[in-house]
Amino acid sequence: MSALRKVVSYAWCALAVGGGLGLWYIVVPSEERKKEMVKNLPEANPLRAEETRRRNALMMQVLKEAAETDANLARGIGR
Repeated sequence: MSALRKVVSYAWCALAVGGGLGLWYIVVPSEERKKEMVKNLPEANPLRAEETRRRNALMMQVLKEAAETDANLARGIGR
C-alpha cells in the first residue's frame, strides 16, 4: 500500500509541474508579440527617450550633490 501511495503522490507532483509549465507556455508572449510590445514602449519615441535621459542625469546630479554634503537634506536641517 505504501508503494502505491508513493506512485500516486509522484503522479500528482508530475501533474502539478506539468500543469504549471502548460500555463507558463500559454501566458508567455510569442516573439512577434514581444517585438510589437517593444515598438510600443514609450522609450521607442526618440523625444521621450531624450527627456528620460535628461531627467536621469539631473537626478544623478542631485544625488551626487546630496552625497557630498554633511547637511541633513531630508529633514531640512542645515540649509
